[in-house]
Amino acid sequence: MNFSDSEIVASILSKDGYTPTDKAENADLVLLNTCSIREKAEYTVLQRINEMNTIKSRNKGMKVGVLGCMAERMREDLLEKKKVVDLVVGPDAYRTLPDLLEQVGTGQKAVNVLLSREETYGEIEPVRLNSNGVTAFVTIMRGCDNMCAFCVVPFTRGRERSREPSTIVDECKTLAVKGYGEVTLLGQNVDSFKWKLTEEEALVDFADLLEMVALACPTLRIRYSTSHPKDMTDKVLAVMAKYENIAKYIHLPVQSGSNEVLHRMNRGYTREWYLDRISSIRKHMPDCALSTDVITGFCGETEEDHQQTLRLMEEVGYDMAFMFKYSERPKTLAARKYPDEVPEEAKGRRLQEVINTQRTLSSARMATYMDSAREVLIEGISKRSEEHMFGRISQGAVTIVSRTLNGAGLAHLQVSNDVSSETTGLGEIELIPGDLVDVKIISSTAGALKGEVVGLRTVRSLAQLKEKRTEGTAAE
Repeated sequence: MNFSDSEIVASILSKDGYTPTDKAENADLVLLNTCSIREKAEYTVLQRINEMNTIKSRNKGMKVGVLGCMAERMREDLLEKKKVVDLVVGPDAYRTLPDLLEQVGTGQKAVNVLLSREETYGEIEPVRLNSNGVTAFVTIMRGCDNMCAFCVVPFTRGRERSREPSTIVDECKTLAVKGYGEVTLLGQNVDSFKWKLTEEEALVDFADLLEMVALACPTLRIRYSTSHPKDMTDKVLAVMAKYENIAKYIHLPVQSGSNEVLHRMNRGYTREWYLDRISSIRKHMPDCALSTDVITGFCGETEEDHQQTLRLMEEVGYDMAFMFKYSERPKTLAARKYPDEVPEEAKGRRLQEVINTQRTLSSARMATYMDSAREVLIEGISKRSEEHMFGRISQGAVTIVSRTLNGAGLAHLQVSNDVSSETTGLGEIELIPGDLVDVKIISSTAGALKGEVVGLRTVRSLAQLKEKRTEGTAAE
């Protein structure tokens, strides 16, 4: 969500004459977009503010601001007590940035952290930052109404409000026209998406929106995040199963496998309900990948509660998980109602056991892809070797392939009006970001797959092949 918000901010500021730079030393304005979900994230931001102020001491004209969740929660501390920033802007006030910067330019401090019941930035076309030109995020809703006991988001991002569906579809269509291959629809709880302005209008829920995007953008692979177990419907699962261009991957945070802990967390579902949702996912899409969030050491968690979480993880067989120790957040229900009584040693040990369990599960799940054929969207050059490219399969697993291919060795090409499926005589082909390739998986680890390209599907690669054929014909 924060990265998507940063792209909205970049769009607003670009219209006011600002251009992005990737070096703080060259900047007139540095804005830190922040998260308050975990204490560690806030500590990291405070470190970054200190780093920026060191640079600011050498560049007297530079201004430093804080955006996002931490801005709303710590505005007084940042502006008045520590006096380490020039402006503080909450997640619903980004439109006011130009006016606030004018105020800062006169030597004043500036702040706007008001939350809104309407703001969605729906008509703003984001500036794609650090884009690979292949994958992009599209925010479909903002805020959260769930009030989980451990979570500060409802206090920092406000209540749920959904974007007008047509603006979402239009943004996705624009990305497809620009050559993007994948889009992720974002919301704190996408399953709560609802749009209905008048009594005459039909209600558009998340399943409807997902289908609208899939139909309007057949060349885009579509992902979404995040789902809430109590709100995920079979209607959403049926749409996912129906459309090939919707990724077969679901992030479904469980947080704990214990009903007692889930009740204290105010999650709104039981272990049994969650497992029923998993069963329905498997029924609709047997090959669907699953990831989750797990918190260890929540208030009152016992060793038996912890063991129930480990057993649930093994029963589900997650592909991957995001795992954290509980850290108390101000204003939350847990902070007001429950003592943070689980010792740090126990939290850390339980977290390591969760990590070890997931590592085993990930290895087993990745091994199931061995010898299978998978469609991989190439995203870029591998960090470990410039001779390899990385991409992802529909299920989200990172897949490594050779950057350079022997065209004659390919099993097939996608047949189109202007490119033959014949591979004879093709020479060396270099993959580029955005290519869609068919891959045979030849090895796996807990974190990645390795594959051999057996076919090409995309216009970019096929255009390259057409050019090679033209050159070959001319040479003859």
